[in-house]
Amino acid sequence: FLSEDSKLRFDTCQLLWQQMKSEAEELQEELNKNLFDKLIEFLEKSHLEFRKKSTNWNYQIKSREIPTAALVLGVNVTDHDLTFKGLTAMLRDTITPYVVSLQAKECPDVKHLLQKLASQVMGCHIDMESTEEEEEECVQLSQKKMHYSMAFLSTWYRNVTQKGSESVNKKITSSSQWKKSPPIVIILKDIESFSTKVLQDFIIISSQYLHQLPIVLVLGIATSPIIIHRLLPHAVSFLCIELLQSLSCKEHLAKLLDKLLLTTRFPFKLNEKALQVLINIFLYHDFSVQNFIKGLQLAILEHFYSQPLSILCCDLPEVKRRIHSLSEDQCESIRRLPSFMRYVEKQTPEKQVASLTNERFLKGRMERKSLSLHIYHENFFIVLKCLHAFTSSLPKYPLGRQIRELYCACLEKNIWESQEYEPALQLLRMLAKDELMAILHKCVEVFRSSPGKQLGSTAEKLKEFLAQFQSLEESNEEENGSGSQQKGLQKTDLYHLQKSLLEMKELRSSNKKQTKFEVQRDKVVDMIDNLVRKYLFPPDTQTLYEVVYFTGAHTLREHLNAAPRIALHTALNNPYHYLKVGNEFLGNDSIPNVAPDICIAYKLHLECSRLINVVDWSEAFATVVTAAEETDPNSTASEEIKEIIHARFIRAVSELELLGFIKPTKQKTDHVARLTWGGC
Repeated sequence: FLSEDSKLRFDTCQLLWQQMKSEAEELQEELNKNLFDKLIEFLEKSHLEFRKKSTNWNYQIKSREIPTAALVLGVNVTDHDLTFKGLTAMLRDTITPYVVSLQAKECPDVKHLLQKLASQVMGCHIDMESTEEEEEECVQLSQKKMHYSMAFLSTWYRNVTQKGSESVNKKITSSSQWKKSPPIVIILKDIESFSTKVLQDFIIISSQYLHQLPIVLVLGIATSPIIIHRLLPHAVSFLCIELLQSLSCKEHLAKLLDKLLLTTRFPFKLNEKALQVLINIFLYHDFSVQNFIKGLQLAILEHFYSQPLSILCCDLPEVKRRIHSLSEDQCESIRRLPSFMRYVEKQTPEKQVASLTNERFLKGRMERKSLSLHIYHENFFIVLKCLHAFTSSLPKYPLGRQIRELYCACLEKNIWESQEYEPALQLLRMLAKDELMAILHKCVEVFRSSPGKQLGSTAEKLKEFLAQFQSLEESNEEENGSGSQQKGLQKTDLYHLQKSLLEMKELRSSNKKQTKFEVQRDKVVDMIDNLVRKYLFPPDTQTLYEVVYFTGAHTLREHLNAAPRIALHTALNNPYHYLKVGNEFLGNDSIPNVAPDICIAYKLHLECSRLINVVDWSEAFATVVTAAEETDPNSTASEEIKEIIHARFIRAVSELELLGFIKPTKQKTDHVARLTWGGC
């Protein structure tokens, strides 16, 4: 039974996650659209003569080359399934019903590959027509285990396309050029895992039937396009390859962070340590954006489960409504928040008493602080993106190349107190005019795309600086033009050139006055510095930040960074940690008889040396199990109990062997070898 507060938290969590999940899916579709559009364009060019039934000699020569789209998707292999799933759905809706997906584990040889190919192609045909008679016929064919071949498939394809039935292509929504002879698209998901011999034989066989079957290959590549030449040294000449590159996983992650975390649309946020855990798993384990999203989902669940005040982690209008309906216990929980206690300590004595005793006064203060937290986030993200625009192109990237690095640094502490901040400002004071104007254009675009209106005057100042730099550029062009006309009358030999350069050098060393551009550039850098010091405070300085920020980095690390060896040792040494029953043997060095059999056998094996005598081990196990029992050793019941205990011991030893703690040995009879040391 859930209380009203728990149900509200659950509903809020579910709504928030659905919104963030939808945003992530829309981003995925948007990023895939460019790749899919290029693939459709490639398909439109391929088999053009096949559809026209061309007899051109050049076509006859090229008809042995299979149109091949090489999709370089990156090393984040766990994300490829989602991409191929969307690609398959798009192709079936717009191009052809005959889309086949093959994996290396399903195709150990050419026979299995052709069987899988034919069954999927014919299965697609059955799905499109969806008649009971043909479904039964397909089942009968599969039961007979027919010998599939490219000749069989080409005959079947010719019979199907000659019917002229619109039911085969009723779901194709693109132009009619695909209606008569829709291509057969074969997707090889993990080309690096395929056997070289299987792939080469299949490609050579397929190239012989291109005049009968409009085959198109789509190769999923995780590493580099050069793998095609390494895998297919003799068959690459039968491929007409088009290289298509997807967005890198790091750029995808940057866009995802911008959509989900660097925005005020979603109130939920991660503190520096929790975000760093997810980023480290992404960078050092799998580069998987989908796994990053799952980690974010886990953080949301843990936050709403462990933080009772997470009911206020919602949109600003809803926050105001929920604040007025807070119970007395919830108000007391707010008073115990560290950030709220710091806020109360800074108030006058009268307001301190009112905050701690008057619920109405407390709710009014909370409403103001919730609004302040929302405004803080709006200003924080705008200034953060502007600072990143200035520092992301500096030499050696003192504040980080990616915005996630700068964001983590700002979450941890005051960024202007870091050692890298002052050197970054010095480099900014050396920017050229073109670079500075390009950065200012980016900052103006950031202000234009942000929903907040708090920094409107700053946006106007940036536009003024741009106008001033533009006027300086025009005046410099006029001066350079007039100067070039005057200097055109002078001699330009080497002597006069060296003399003029020396004069200019002496003039610069004697006159240290800044130019107009340098003065304006320093003003821009000073303005950015003031914005950083005013708005980029860490979030833990804000009142009520605990409501929206998840701080359980240890929980994320514990769930996402698997440590099976430690988990096994904990489970076998202290089963109460997971079972939550039998706490009588918690933290006890002795071996209780109520523990599970495998735990008893495990603790006994820890007391042994490298070789364990199974007979002694069995007797010790029986002694522990029967420690609290008083039975007559000569009775029939006692013999039955011994047999049961012996069977339990054999099962426990088998389980330990399966887990890798022991192994059989031939060094001594009735002995096993121990494989682990150090208590784990």
